[in-house]
Amino acid sequence: MNKSSFFIVGKHAVIEALKNPKRKVLKVFLTEESKKNIHRVSPRKDLIKDLKIYYKTRKELDKYCSKDGITHQGYVAEIEHFEKTNFKEFIKSKKNLTIACLDGVSDPRNIGSIIRSAVSFEIDGVIIKERHFPSESKLMYKSASGSMEYINIFEVSNINTTLKFLREKNFWIYGFEAKSDKKFNDIKWEGNNILLFGSEGFGMKEHTKKYTDFSVKIDINKNIESLNISNSAAIVFHHINQYKNKT
Repeated sequence: MNKSSFFIVGKHAVIEALKNPKRKVLKVFLTEESKKNIHRVSPRKDLIKDLKIYYKTRKELDKYCSKDGITHQGYVAEIEHFEKTNFKEFIKSKKNLTIACLDGVSDPRNIGSIIRSAVSFEIDGVIIKERHFPSESKLMYKSASGSMEYINIFEVSNINTTLKFLREKNFWIYGFEAKSDKKFNDIKWEGNNILLFGSEGFGMKEHTKKYTDFSVKIDINKNIESLNISNSAAIVFHHINQYKNKT
């Protein structure tokens, strides 16, 4: 295993990595059953031809994910990290951006699910604190179900500094809070917007709120205190995607 490489597991995670011309896949480990499927979905035949493929039993592949409590479905791959996208160059070259920002979200399953929803509803990227981003997590890749291949992840050292910078670059910062008076679906989602979500248990940090322009909420049943962070993100991403497609 190379220093810059790591393992991912799961059918969608592995197949989408193989389909992505920007992703360096070093080795693939398959069961005899998954071998048939991988040729049926036909990811990049040129790559498959030269790729090191190893055929293993299910039990042999179990060692790659036994600690994580997830199933490999007969697919394991050793891959390398992407070259990171320059954040400042990215926002300079595009207009009407909608970017999610995760303030303190650290659970790999939630991060993977949020990324899956972000790709599904055409969010332009995800900002996350670099020490909270589990960049080699099998659980995150499995939860993202192949979506890691199709989104820009911007790892930053400081969320507040990043938000301050974005406000200066004509981005509106919307902080999602259950106690807010304003419903997010009443907003006209135009221009450049940052969707700021707080941590799973504690929400947005008090200090971070100073860098938001608006506080908004998802209107839910009053008997329920809050939604899971990944469910909240999916609802917001879907609504904004529908709004933009109508305008």
